[in-house]
Amino acid sequence: MKNKNIFILIILLILAQPLISVTIKIGSIAPANSPWDKALRELGREWKAMSDGKVNLKIYPGGIAGNEEDMIRKMKVGTLGGAVFTNRGLTKIYSEFYVLNIPFNFNSEKEFQYVTNKMNPLFEERIEKKGYKVIIWSMAGWIHFFSKNKIEYPKDLKKHKLSFTTGEPELEQVWKKSGYQVIPNDMNDLMMGLQSGMVNAFYLPPLIAASGQYFPLAPHMLTLKIAPIYGGIVISGRMWKKVPEKFRDDFMKKAKEISAKLQKKTKSLEAEAVETMKKHGLKVHPVPEGSMDKWRAASEKGLDSLINKVFSQAIYDKMMGYLNQYRQKKNVE
Repeated sequence: MKNKNIFILIILLILAQPLISVTIKIGSIAPANSPWDKALRELGREWKAMSDGKVNLKIYPGGIAGNEEDMIRKMKVGTLGGAVFTNRGLTKIYSEFYVLNIPFNFNSEKEFQYVTNKMNPLFEERIEKKGYKVIIWSMAGWIHFFSKNKIEYPKDLKKHKLSFTTGEPELEQVWKKSGYQVIPNDMNDLMMGLQSGMVNAFYLPPLIAASGQYFPLAPHMLTLKIAPIYGGIVISGRMWKKVPEKFRDDFMKKAKEISAKLQKKTKSLEAEAVETMKKHGLKVHPVPEGSMDKWRAASEKGLDSLINKVFSQAIYDKMMGYLNQYRQKKNVE
């Protein structure tokens, strides 16, 4: 009986101990006070309140923690607990995620959301096996062409020198095989490249084209949707395990709420950015009827550089299956 009482006392003492606080350092390339930075800070405030101060996020915005590849390395060694990633960073963790980056593959946000809603569980499972936990998925708009001269068809773009972000050799081959003149150029050097004439076209989401003031040197924008910007907040598996299990489900629910708000905010800000640029000289050109077939035909020339090299035929077929499923369903309706 005496031993039993001692055992009960030990258990009570353990239960009475306060939870050890956890601080998760999160890196982000999003500028301070940008919509993505504000969403991340809101998540931090919510998690802290929900855990009575036991779980805290420490944010390093604006590339303070390095670029996306740098942040992955720091997560591996434990100097960062998590990061905000775009498509590019996520493909460095799980290369088959690249299947969502195929140029001109999606026509609308609705069909993209349908496909990702179907595929996200698979992506999350595979990313988790790599040692990471996806906390938030977020779409941050669409990539568009901006150019010195008007672009409507692939033949127009082929006359331009297209700035291409370094570090993505697979996608570079896609553009080259499609017949475009791509100039590898780090994002930090885009302004210099435009000013010098080394490049005279680029592809970016309107929010970045506006905030970086790149558009005055490439004042023509085509409304053609090249690819969505899709990423999220990822935390290392080791760090996620340090978060008390009793908080995890509620944390994930709150993260989804914030993600939904961020997506709506991003859409409205993107529309505002385009209107602001138009007031300062940007000319926005609609996609000519029948031109999509030409853009897709050019893009398909480079697909063999990706299938079974960057992502598998199986994951490509799965993605296209869901996309065709959505389109057939839409046509029936």
